[in-house]
Amino acid sequence: MNKRKKSLILIVTVILFSGFAVAQKKGSSKKNIYKSEMEQLHTAVESNFHDRVSGYYFVDLDPAKRETKFGHKREYSWLWALCAMFEATNEIEKINKNANLTDGILKSMQPYYDPAPSKPGYGEYIVKLSQGQRYYDDNQWIGITALDIYERTAKKSYFDLGKSMYDFMMTASDNALGGGLYWRENDFETKNTCSNGPGIIVALKMYKATKEKVYLDNALKIYNWTNENLQTPTGLFYDNIKVKDKSISKTIYSYNSGTMLQSNVYLYEITGDKKYLERAIKIADSSLDYFYAGDKFRDGYWFNAVLLRGYQHLLKYNKDLKYISGFKKCLDNVLKEDKNKKGLFEAKDGVYNLVEHGGMLEILARFAHLEGHYNLSRQK
Repeated sequence: MNKRKKSLILIVTVILFSGFAVAQKKGSSKKNIYKSEMEQLHTAVESNFHDRVSGYYFVDLDPAKRETKFGHKREYSWLWALCAMFEATNEIEKINKNANLTDGILKSMQPYYDPAPSKPGYGEYIVKLSQGQRYYDDNQWIGITALDIYERTAKKSYFDLGKSMYDFMMTASDNALGGGLYWRENDFETKNTCSNGPGIIVALKMYKATKEKVYLDNALKIYNWTNENLQTPTGLFYDNIKVKDKSISKTIYSYNSGTMLQSNVYLYEITGDKKYLERAIKIADSSLDYFYAGDKFRDGYWFNAVLLRGYQHLLKYNKDLKYISGFKKCLDNVLKEDKNKKGLFEAKDGVYNLVEHGGMLEILARFAHLEGHYNLSRQK
């Protein structure tokens, strides 16, 4: 082989190798896009919403939007936003096992703890500043996350927290309308999907942790009641039913579909009965058509995060990525259109509040996991 041929082969080899290296680098970059977005958003949330002086979180960056209730200006976050952050940081810890974030959020929630009878629970706001109502769904979100952390880490303190949230939520149960759970303490006007769907999941996670039949029995009672009273003809779920006249508020939110979808997946895992998997797929199909037919989220980021939990859980038993693909279109549109220079997300009237940023943080953490396990780019 002469020198000219050797040189030509060397040049071609270098070009091919360089091209492969660039392609590999681009592929790696694309694969980690959601993880990078997750890390950037977490930094932005901590920088902008966390008040280092008081240790509390702000609910809104704009002081004019902060709520006044009972004569007090509620400058800091209500509990719901911290529930969103609790679950989001739990998902981040699944991606980065050294993150150590959930303990900090739990510490931030302790000023909301209200030991009032009949069972202790968390109030809607910082108790010493402005004591308000206790919402059953807020406490259920805490319970779901706590029991998830317990499954992941075996820390008994998180099991104890989950058990406490279960005990509190069961004070919402009575025989009005044949069962179901109220939305908030001492308010007997409505029973809502948002307090029954997550209630089922708390009870099922308690059953998984203890194998005590009472938890499964109560989960099934709440599950059957919710399906009978609040499910739409297409398999989604209405918002609430009034106790007084049985009238139904027919608004359909993504998070209500999410909790009931995931309840069915858990019931399939626990019982092996395929009817629950079939019901889960029906909810997934209906919710995909209703919420993700276009490229924009129909409701808030956090509501969508709860539905994503159901989609992600369903992937264990149904490998069709169409639900994730439909969701991804809306997510990618948000990342492209709604992110500002601070790394936060804009609404029509300014920056979204902490609830929505917690929801987006959870979504990005879940997609960081998904992009590491599935080829999302192939989905149309």
